[in-house]
Amino acid sequence: MTAPAPHHAPAPHAYVSPIPVRAAHLGDALASEWTKIRSVRSTMWTLGVMVLLMVGIGIGVAAIASASEAPMGEESALGFGFFGMLPASICVITLGVLTIASEYGTGMIRTTLTACPSRARVLTAKAIVFFLLVFTLTTVVATLVAAAQVAMVDATEPTAAEWLRATVGAAAYLASLGLLSMAVGTLIRHSAGAITVMIGLLLLPLVVALFMFNQTLQSVQKFLFTYAIPSQMISLYSETPPFGDSGPAGWEPLLIMAAVAAAALGGAYALLNARDV
Repeated sequence: MTAPAPHHAPAPHAYVSPIPVRAAHLGDALASEWTKIRSVRSTMWTLGVMVLLMVGIGIGVAAIASASEAPMGEESALGFGFFGMLPASICVITLGVLTIASEYGTGMIRTTLTACPSRARVLTAKAIVFFLLVFTLTTVVATLVAAAQVAMVDATEPTAAEWLRATVGAAAYLASLGLLSMAVGTLIRHSAGAITVMIGLLLLPLVVALFMFNQTLQSVQKFLFTYAIPSQMISLYSETPPFGDSGPAGWEPLLIMAAVAAAALGGAYALLNARDV
């Protein structure tokens, strides 16, 4: 018969944490990313300028249209929201890139991935927090601007579908564009480079199309005019294709941007897990 193993008493100075130990989950990553995004100055500056551009340009254009008394035909005043949405997109692009690329620039990404080794969880948390923040704020601002435009301009009363696209749809489009920017920031890992790429993607197709004078390039020119991001923003406010008989309109531009952002994020997930920090 073997003797029972001796019982070892705990060390006299052993520390037992009163905090319960548990496995980390997505909620912890979300709380961490929310703390980071609301505590850095870039968020306040980019979103603050975005609000100023949407309100100032949107209401300013509506005031000019109201003073000119130009006939609107069957168009509603909600289409004027595009003029504030386009410059505001540059602010969203900047914040989307900085949300992750700035951590690579400062080296904080190493701390982030040490605290949360699951890289997919970190990127997911950043994407969720960023999307909800931009979507919520833009929806509120777009709604206020749209209400002011309808009140100021003598035009056709917008339908419920037009209201929804000009507010929720526009906000979802900008937030999806920001997710695309975040994916590019993850792939490039350099703030200035990723912002430059995204602004080029925003403006270059239209600029290139303007200089396509050769008849053999007419089909390419039409494609660029139709599917450039500014053109897609205009199409979001229209029930019918605004650039000819074919092309996206209504909710289709949002679906296209969401698909492109999802594909880019898929590549970002793959490379984030494959490359060293």
